[in-house]
Amino acid sequence: MPSNDVRILAQAAVPTAAVGAIAAVVSGVVAGGKGAIGAAVATLVAILFMGLGLYVLQRTAKSFPQLFQMMGLMLYAAQLLLLVIFVAAFKNTTLFNPRAFAIVLVVATLTWIAAQTRAHMKAKILYVDPDASSKGDKPEKSGHSS
Repeated sequence: MPSNDVRILAQAAVPTAAVGAIAAVVSGVVAGGKGAIGAAVATLVAILFMGLGLYVLQRTAKSFPQLFQMMGLMLYAAQLLLLVIFVAAFKNTTLFNPRAFAIVLVVATLTWIAAQTRAHMKAKILYVDPDASSKGDKPEKSGHSS
């Protein structure tokens, strides 16, 4: 991944992990050990899903820039659908507190989206490649001058 992509990933993952850590402490106090485990699992799932989505989106932007907006919309819809399926699959689990899991999953996802939005707004990413115009876009002269 280019340095801008890694920077955006870090600027989104770090606040999400911090919010997840705070949520794990709060869930541990409110719902006990299973609440803390649910919060930790939710934070990891949010970071994994959203980080993988960011990676796929950046790869798509570089390979198929004309598909970027459509891919972004489809990717966010797919991520939300997968998160709903994940919550539904673990709603009756005894491994962790499902309510703490669901609440922290939503909070971590919203934190990621806000942090990623902020990172994109602060990034100084060129939308025109300045080297492309100097690599031979000028027409060459043919045989004779007029």
